[in-house]
Amino acid sequence: MDKVPLTEKGFAKLDAELKKLKLEERPAVISAIAEAREHGDLSENAEYHAAREKQSFIEGRIKELEGVISRADVIKVTGLSGSIKFGATVTIADEDTDEEKTYQIVGEQEADIEAGLLNMRSPIARALIGKEEGDSVEVVTPGGTRSYEVVSVAFK
Repeated sequence: MDKVPLTEKGFAKLDAELKKLKLEERPAVISAIAEAREHGDLSENAEYHAAREKQSFIEGRIKELEGVISRADVIKVTGLSGSIKFGATVTIADEDTDEEKTYQIVGEQEADIEAGLLNMRSPIARALIGKEEGDSVEVVTPGGTRSYEVVSVAFK
């Protein structure tokens, strides 16, 4: 099995989600199922079917998180330096519009573009890896080729 690269922060977030699912969500849905069973005929009991569906989702997510955590390769980002690599926080400027964006390059499991966490397998991240401050990169995106300048690289 392949190792799953995670930052310390990403690992902690997934671990917290797993604990919440096991200690809060799972017991709550079990009691909701028990309560819905007390209402009688299960074939026409919408509460029962909704609770069972939620239980199925929770159990699936628990299995997924346990798999990721068991294969996690936690990388301490603060000790790194040099060119852009996994864990780097990178500020780039669009060379056409001068618009700046800041991303942290992370693994697939913790990627969230809205939060500035960029999947290391994304076109932008792949173009940035190995580059340094001041370098220019071209990224082929579905909307066409874009040029960016690396404004800063930090490991925090």
